[in-house]
Amino acid sequence: MRLKITHRTEYHYDQPIRYGLQRLRLTPVSGPLQTVMDWKLTVEGAQEEVRFLDQFGNQTILVSIGGAPQTVSVLAEGEVDTADKAGVFGQHRGFAPLWLYQQDTPLTVRGEGVAALVESLSDGGADLDRLHQLKEAVGKRVAYSSGQTNVATTAEQAIAAGAGVCQDHAHVFCAAARALGFPARYVSGYLLMDGVVEQVASHAWAEAHVPRLGWVAFDAANGISADERYVTVATGRDYRDAMPISGILLGQAEERLEVRITVEQ
Repeated sequence: MRLKITHRTEYHYDQPIRYGLQRLRLTPVSGPLQTVMDWKLTVEGAQEEVRFLDQFGNQTILVSIGGAPQTVSVLAEGEVDTADKAGVFGQHRGFAPLWLYQQDTPLTVRGEGVAALVESLSDGGADLDRLHQLKEAVGKRVAYSSGQTNVATTAEQAIAAGAGVCQDHAHVFCAAARALGFPARYVSGYLLMDGVVEQVASHAWAEAHVPRLGWVAFDAANGISADERYVTVATGRDYRDAMPISGILLGQAEERLEVRITVEQ
């Protein structure tokens, strides 16, 4: 399936900025499940400083901003051919070792909630069966509800609240999969939704590393493994490693953010 994606992010500032630095992870790369046919990243109101592959293999660009009040616009757009392989990405790539994906992070620290979730699963069974069972358990334990959590919400907090968004589902799945002994990683990207072209945010899901298969994707928010409707942009241990745009801003300027995304076949 060929997907056409546009992702526009605009930052509006009300006074001069002393200095700002933003890290952009908005460029997908070709791999076993997708082929990037055409992709362009256009930045206005900021200056590109450097681009590189980070430790997780993500295409990363650093841009700096400063000076008079302005609008910084970041437009990522292009076309990607995708394939349905039941979510199986394959063997591990990148500079980060697999053991790194078994470690807790501030957003995926394992506590009583994760322990209870893991204990609710049936004992034994094949690795894939257990992970699919975990995917379903996460979806039932954390109901999809926007406005209940934010980007700083941890896996334990989402479980306690019993509600969250795709980011929270991915964090809970990663924490629980690690508790089961699987390396797990957070994935950010895009999803072609039925009957919906314009979206308010990018999508997130998780992958677990299974012996002999490699990385396998699980989307607990939608109760499925990733198929041809998914485009991967960045991966990491949690949201902070894979967030589309992150950075720092020095000064007293108030920032207003606008995001517009379209995903269509």
